[in-house]
Amino acid sequence: MLDLAAVPPLDKRSLIGGCLRLPVSIDINRLRAEVDALPAEIWNSQGGRVAVHRDAGAVFLRGYAPKEGDKPIEDRPALDALPYAREIIETKFGSKPLRCLIARLAGGGVVTLHTDIGGYFDRTIRIHVPVISNPRAWMVCASLSYVMVPGEAWALNNSTMHAVWNEHSEPRTHMICDYFATPELLSLLGRGERNLGVRRPDVDAKIGTETKTRMMGG
Repeated sequence: MLDLAAVPPLDKRSLIGGCLRLPVSIDINRLRAEVDALPAEIWNSQGGRVAVHRDAGAVFLRGYAPKEGDKPIEDRPALDALPYAREIIETKFGSKPLRCLIARLAGGGVVTLHTDIGGYFDRTIRIHVPVISNPRAWMVCASLSYVMVPGEAWALNNSTMHAVWNEHSEPRTHMICDYFATPELLSLLGRGERNLGVRRPDVDAKIGTETKTRMMGG
């Protein structure tokens, strides 16, 4: 139930490119301890997200998945168990948090190629904070592959084609949050590290195969 009429669409290609590492400091040990303490059964749902995320469990901290309908973007009960996560999403990026979730991609799991489409996504900046990951977990965006290390913070251009492959056998967990582009957040983007993506034909092949298979009903 956001009023998006007064919020202009963003040129994310200029602002972010594919993925952009932000100059933000995260106490990863503190954040991971909170996430590790969540009950195991909390990951038994996709949180209402669409089928491209079928390999991933999700816990919404604020708001709901778009598929759930036009529901309020407000704090969800899980956020009460994560005080440091709350501090991060409320204070680190210079903008009030909108939808936020924690997503856990299974070992060997793939989020297939997709673009986030709609007025909300055209007008918001998506931030990823890796909580648990490994050097073989690939974020693919705009045909480049990125490795995101726990404790970092990244802006993702989710208005272009993107995907994930966790080649490792262990799950990969990210905290993900959307924001309007305030001057403070735009300043962070301007100071971020660019050109960190690489071409990975093996990753492209895996993502392409999985995307095609699922489109064909596999």
